[in-house]
Amino acid sequence: MTPLQAQSFGGGPFDFRGLPRAVKTLLLANIAGFILFQIVGGQFVEIFGLIPRQVTGSLWLWQPLTYLFIHGGLLHLLFNLFTLWMFGVPVEAQWGSREFYKFYFLCGLGAAATQILVAPHSDIPVIGASGAIYGLLVAFAMLYPEAVIYVYFFIPLKAAHAAILFGLIEFYFGMSGPGGHIARFAHLGGMATGYLYLRWWWIAKIKAKALWKNIESNTPMGGLFSWTRARRTPSRRPAPPRPPAEPEMEDIDRILDKILASGLDSLTDKERDLMERYSKRAKAS
Repeated sequence: MTPLQAQSFGGGPFDFRGLPRAVKTLLLANIAGFILFQIVGGQFVEIFGLIPRQVTGSLWLWQPLTYLFIHGGLLHLLFNLFTLWMFGVPVEAQWGSREFYKFYFLCGLGAAATQILVAPHSDIPVIGASGAIYGLLVAFAMLYPEAVIYVYFFIPLKAAHAAILFGLIEFYFGMSGPGGHIARFAHLGGMATGYLYLRWWWIAKIKAKALWKNIESNTPMGGLFSWTRARRTPSRRPAPPRPPAEPEMEDIDRILDKILASGLDSLTDKERDLMERYSKRAKAS
């Protein structure tokens, strides 16, 4: 895959210092893991790679995380670093570092869990960040479905179509039986985890937070406090101009569904203004 369209995401020279925090940290961590693997050798993979039998039989529960930072060869490493940079930068710019970390490791864990479910007694180690990065591909495609990426540096595809294509490829080769040393179902697990999290859990979490804030603001104590303060501090000055109406949660839900279905570019100016006011209110509370 090659970088995104320059007119949409910038085509300046690579600037490591200007990278967002989470992407930069993950790039360095993957490089460090690769160097340690080259120094220590095979024993490093046996301890920190994902070996399903070790996880299910010996409860080596660190492996579903540590395997993400080990790569078998330089090309494997460079490809994953490249795709992490390509998809990670615009996604982190939208979400911030904290949410990006959470999503990245959740997709990595989903990929590991899928591999363990498919082959719980396997002694073959699984390594690499591909499961998490396939999840990032899904996130990018849901945020920017119309953005064009060049598959294998040659074939232009919309991000949404590319995500579907890669999912179908992984499913086909996964169902065709063992092939090479690629954990196809781990890739699918990372993609499925990312999609399910964004399509249902992320929206459900936003709704739950909004509901809780609404309950807090409508408690009897809150209403009494507001009434008492109003009675004790009468004002003879003209009432200040009323602030813009707070966005209704029904509108926020509708806009969130629209973003997930058609991407940020599909929003109107009014919808963008609503989301901006909702974001500011959430940060202030």
